[in-house]
Amino acid sequence: MTLRLSWVLSSILLVLSSTGNVVHAQGSKLPGLAQPQDAALAQQLSQLLRRGFDHPQQALQELQKLSAAPTNADAEAQRALRLTEGRLQVFASDIDAAQRIADALAVEPEAAQIVLVLRAEIADRQGQSELAASFASQTLEAAAQDCPREDLLKAMPAPNCDYRNAWSALRVLARTQYKEGALPQALSSARYALALAEFGRDPALVVQSLGQLALLVQAQGQSEQADSYLAQALKAARTDELSQANLKNYVGSVTGMRGEAATQLKALEEGLRLAKLADAPRLAAHLQANMADAYLRMKQPALALAAANQALPVVLSFKDLRLERTLRQNIAVALIQLGQFDQARQELQRGQDLRGASADQGQRAEELRELGEAWAQAGQAKEAIALFHAERKLSAELTASNREASLRELKIRYDSDRKQADLALLQRESSLVEQQLANRGLAQQASAAVAVLLVLTLVFVVMMVRKVRAARQRLQANELLLRAQSERDPLTDLANRRHLLAVMAMQPKAQFTGALLMIDIDHFKHVNDHHGHGVGDQVICEVARRISHAVRAEDLVVRWGGEEFLVFAPDVDQETLRRLAKRILMEVGALPVQAQDGPLRITVSIGFAHFPLPPAMLDLHWEQAVNWADMALYTAKSRGRNQAMGIATVAAGDAEALMQIEADFDAACSSERVSLHQVLGPAAI
Repeated sequence: MTLRLSWVLSSILLVLSSTGNVVHAQGSKLPGLAQPQDAALAQQLSQLLRRGFDHPQQALQELQKLSAAPTNADAEAQRALRLTEGRLQVFASDIDAAQRIADALAVEPEAAQIVLVLRAEIADRQGQSELAASFASQTLEAAAQDCPREDLLKAMPAPNCDYRNAWSALRVLARTQYKEGALPQALSSARYALALAEFGRDPALVVQSLGQLALLVQAQGQSEQADSYLAQALKAARTDELSQANLKNYVGSVTGMRGEAATQLKALEEGLRLAKLADAPRLAAHLQANMADAYLRMKQPALALAAANQALPVVLSFKDLRLERTLRQNIAVALIQLGQFDQARQELQRGQDLRGASADQGQRAEELRELGEAWAQAGQAKEAIALFHAERKLSAELTASNREASLRELKIRYDSDRKQADLALLQRESSLVEQQLANRGLAQQASAAVAVLLVLTLVFVVMMVRKVRAARQRLQANELLLRAQSERDPLTDLANRRHLLAVMAMQPKAQFTGALLMIDIDHFKHVNDHHGHGVGDQVICEVARRISHAVRAEDLVVRWGGEEFLVFAPDVDQETLRRLAKRILMEVGALPVQAQDGPLRITVSIGFAHFPLPPAMLDLHWEQAVNWADMALYTAKSRGRNQAMGIATVAAGDAEALMQIEADFDAACSSERVSLHQVLGPAAI
């Protein structure tokens, strides 16, 4: 079972404020408070927020007493108290109450900026990642003058820095950036958050910032750096049981990403013990949810089910829909592994209801992958096929979205270059006109000087025209480069889907001819889990190189997405197609891939077909042809991987019969309406 890092980042960052006995940065601005003498109230609010995560109603009652105190009657203190109440209502899952407080604060000019962080936390709790990131970015823009990152890193004084609000905004922003695949930006935000926590001398926030950094660098395969951050966090946690419990949760998540399930489980069990000592039931539930992940990773579904069921009542009492969704997913996978399929389907429906219109597509793709693998291992082909295609479609949409965002960024950059060149050209033309006017004045005084100046002017014009032409040529070359880059995969330098679309646009829409081979790296997820994403990228590049070496010069190799490749082979017969599939299997799987931490045995599964499909030779659109190759690929994976399955014949006399077979491909193969060719990989010979 894979730990979903985007969920881990949201579930581990539990406490928004510092511990009780905190030495604050001298003169640091506090949420809603402008004067240093208000530090005592700020510390009380910090303690309430920390306790409020696990006991929100109790904290709200204590907050009412603080609000009624005569010493807290001024407007600044009341704003800070209401902001804290809004955050506690988010902890209590009373989003309507939190929203009312945010709306009330927003109309006060003095509170217009500090309320942004509350709006970010509300949107984040509702799963509205983009809106949460927008509010968080506005919070940081407002804090930029008082909390400049460069000054913090240089340990320079920043007397008005509201470090808690900025830290909370960065927490939301870093998680959103990770979900969008912007890992460098997420790391930058996390390092900024650490600088703020250290500036505020806030041990609890330092522990969480270091833990977040450990998770992010581990996602890049940097285990030594992750261990270094965790060691620093251990020193910062000291004897505080709640911070130590949080830290154990981070340790469990980092070791889980490395595939060290036993170490992960040990850390989580210790964290659970500390959470109970600290009277932190909600944190304990988070730890039990992660323990369920660890047990599933260790193929112990009964223990995973028990851990999830222990956490579920606490999660329901807090109305924590995000964690409940994760628990329902873990319970469903455990039930599938235990063969209790009807109960698993009920849990999946509950998870579907919880998800609603959530925009967290990255987490959904991972959920689909996990469920598909669980159904496949349980022998339930129909569910596995449906989830396999749903995950494939969603992953393709995410890839396309990220690619479009990158292209928009490139276009903006090149448009900016073009505008600058046009402005320079106008400036030069204006200068030329002024020079010509000056030359005319001089011509009236000296005819000889006029002749000389005219010659110089002509030379200057020629030079300027040449420079303008050169600038336009560079811009045109940049546009061509941008177009070429948009049709290449940046990791493997293979063609991408955009390029395939351009190639297929030249074919008749309903008369696709040629052969397709859909290729998927076997057990690639295990490579990422056990060796890190850096090794995973290395494996993808080497497999891409081997596939390109195995195919013919006229064949087109496309990186289809993730660990999948598509080969378009025009002008090929059935026998040549089988030999081509065999060459790819042997080229990829015959020799191990030399990775950073040793050789890895890598194999692939292939689905292939020749179109139009024999014997009826019915016309198909190329996208339908891809789907047929995809179904053959799934058949190869479900029959053991490291092999190729090719469609030989299809017993369909018309388009309707073809659609019926496509709707239940597995049943059609069983009833021999579809006959397949099997080509074994090197390990199976």
